[in-house]
Amino acid sequence: MPLCIIPLLFGHAVLRGEDGVVWYPAINKPAGVVHWLEHSPEADNVDWVVILDADQIVRGPIIPWELGAEKGKPVAAYYGYLKGCDNILAQLHTAHPEFCDKVGGILIMHIDDLRALAPLWLSKTEEVRQDKSHWSTNITGDIYGMGWISEMYGYSFGAAEVGLRHKINDDIMIYPGYTPRIGTEPLILHYGLPFKVGNWSFSKLEHHEDGIVYDCNRLFPPPPFPREVEVMESDPNVKRALYLSIECINTLNEGLLLHHTSVGCPKPQWSKYLSFLKSKRFSELTKPKYWNSLKVENKLTVQHVALSKSRHPKIHTLFSTECSSYFDWQTVGLMHSFRISGQPGNITRLLSCTDEELKNYKGRDLAPTHYVPSMNRHPLTGDWYPAINKPAAVLHWINHVQTDAEFIVILDADMIMRGPITPWEYGAKLGHPVSTPYDYLIGCDNILAKIHTRNPSACEKVGGVIIMHIDDLRRFAMLWLHKSEEVRADKDHYATNITGDIYASGWISEMYGYSFAAAELNLRHIIRSDILIYPGYVPLPGVNYKVFHYGLRFGVGDWSFDKADWRNADIVNTCWAKFPEPPDPSAITKGNQNARERDLLSIECGKALNKALYLHHKRRNCPRLSTTIGSISKKIEEVLTSNKSERVTQRSSTTTIGRNVEHMDVTRQQAVERATDTVSRVHGSKRLARSSKMWIFAVWATSVVVFLLVISMFFSDRRRSVSRSRASRSQKAHSLTIKQTV
Repeated sequence: MPLCIIPLLFGHAVLRGEDGVVWYPAINKPAGVVHWLEHSPEADNVDWVVILDADQIVRGPIIPWELGAEKGKPVAAYYGYLKGCDNILAQLHTAHPEFCDKVGGILIMHIDDLRALAPLWLSKTEEVRQDKSHWSTNITGDIYGMGWISEMYGYSFGAAEVGLRHKINDDIMIYPGYTPRIGTEPLILHYGLPFKVGNWSFSKLEHHEDGIVYDCNRLFPPPPFPREVEVMESDPNVKRALYLSIECINTLNEGLLLHHTSVGCPKPQWSKYLSFLKSKRFSELTKPKYWNSLKVENKLTVQHVALSKSRHPKIHTLFSTECSSYFDWQTVGLMHSFRISGQPGNITRLLSCTDEELKNYKGRDLAPTHYVPSMNRHPLTGDWYPAINKPAAVLHWINHVQTDAEFIVILDADMIMRGPITPWEYGAKLGHPVSTPYDYLIGCDNILAKIHTRNPSACEKVGGVIIMHIDDLRRFAMLWLHKSEEVRADKDHYATNITGDIYASGWISEMYGYSFAAAELNLRHIIRSDILIYPGYVPLPGVNYKVFHYGLRFGVGDWSFDKADWRNADIVNTCWAKFPEPPDPSAITKGNQNARERDLLSIECGKALNKALYLHHKRRNCPRLSTTIGSISKKIEEVLTSNKSERVTQRSSTTTIGRNVEHMDVTRQQAVERATDTVSRVHGSKRLARSSKMWIFAVWATSVVVFLLVISMFFSDRRRSVSRSRASRSQKAHSLTIKQTV
């Protein structure tokens, strides 16, 4: 079965419309294929064709029959953002919209299928490109709304016209920077999007006019070495994603190096990086990868008919944090729970920091991270309001990251996942996000909503967990930020009886910003009370909650936990540090069933945090636990004392805020004192054990000393006796001598 691979490298082509010449280089792809079929002898001597883009790296052989390609059933990668297959765009441009497949990237098809498809691919591309009235993002999924992806739709609509039913494979190709599914080995690296590893980054757009091919011995900036990547990330699969990123750029540079040598460039000067590119280590890392056909048949590559029933949309999870030890231990807890929850897709931490904070920040390796300028202090008003970082960070991510996820799940850092949160389970869809009830947002029912939204009847009391379609989020994110700023500035309506904020400080302005922005766009939420629970609350009977939100104090018996007590504790960077252990579940009485279920959930949350911290310290190669217990206890007590004195200082310096804030500080001071008692109880047994050992040692040492003293006294008496005996004999001898002399 002869095979031909076509990398698409053609000159520029143009479209000619009613207004004259239209510049659209992307049409070169179908035009080039049509030209090749008509003029190349190779096209008459092959059975299978693999079509790639120029900005791709091939990691191993692409064999059509191994990947499951059949005549009439091409294999392609999944392009989920081609939403036009599901709406009016497909209805306008193909007689068979039900056959429209969201595919692209790599195309593997029989030559007969390509001959039938190619002319329609070109004509449908021209047709969609000229349909400017349907270029908008909500129709095409093109984030720029410029018709740039018309060629992709031309392919899908052309394939639908000729009845091609694709076998869609979501793992054969990956964009560097994305995390591969566990157990998969991509054959194609498509570097069409910017990607980064640590402080190093690469974007092909930055080299659009770069003559690097013609400049002898000039390469792209080298990425980190593999040994540097090894310490950047603890999660093995995320680490594998970093290795794929550096493999991509290293392969590009190796290609440039070989090209420069082939055109007669002088031998380049020695460097550590060039030595690596020629090393056995690099050869091992870039040796050909082979596709596992069993995985194709059993798991990933399926026909479109089956996909239409079973394929789920892609999901991406976001959570917002700041550069502080307080958010770091929360990140450790959430990331551990994410990894074991079975949540589909990837996760990104939106890290809001100032440049100064980033210089000394130690938690870069805790999660896949998108860095965001801090909005703690508003750049225009000077208002100190860290909660606004959440909508600001989401907006920054939307504007700076290209994603193929169809749904975004937004969580808070102080959450623990207990299972997957998916749009198909809870019914999320375009125009209808899913969220959880926040009934205390009483401003939805009063003057606050009437002031801040034109559609107060659509205001919904929701928050906590959000599942939203990416198109809704793109429209919504900017308004979320603006409404948060607007409510925060409305100090005349901070009162508890208006906002439900018990501190009347405007702290929950961001929550109202979310609800009012959603009302403006008429997003109607599917409100689910079975997703999230606060530890300490009585669960609904039979509900399997997917998220713990430990934003409030909770406890079981004498044990309690409040995240605010650990605001200044550097638990992540203190080896083996953890929170006071909750009681053993077996200690829970079997009396009141509701109270028992409540307490068991509280214990589960506390243990989950400590388990995450234990594994974090283990990954950091902390020394043996027994050598650090004393220093941990000391540091924890210092932190708790520090928190206590700090809050007393804050209370005295902010007396103008009012009685509510004073009450809040007194409450937190009492909480700190209770936490101190708890820590003392937890570590009391360890101190007792150490005291017992010291007592035994002291008794042993005293016994030795007493023994030595007795021995010393005994020998001293012997010496005195001997001395007296000698003196007596000497005296007698002297007396005898005198007598003899006389």
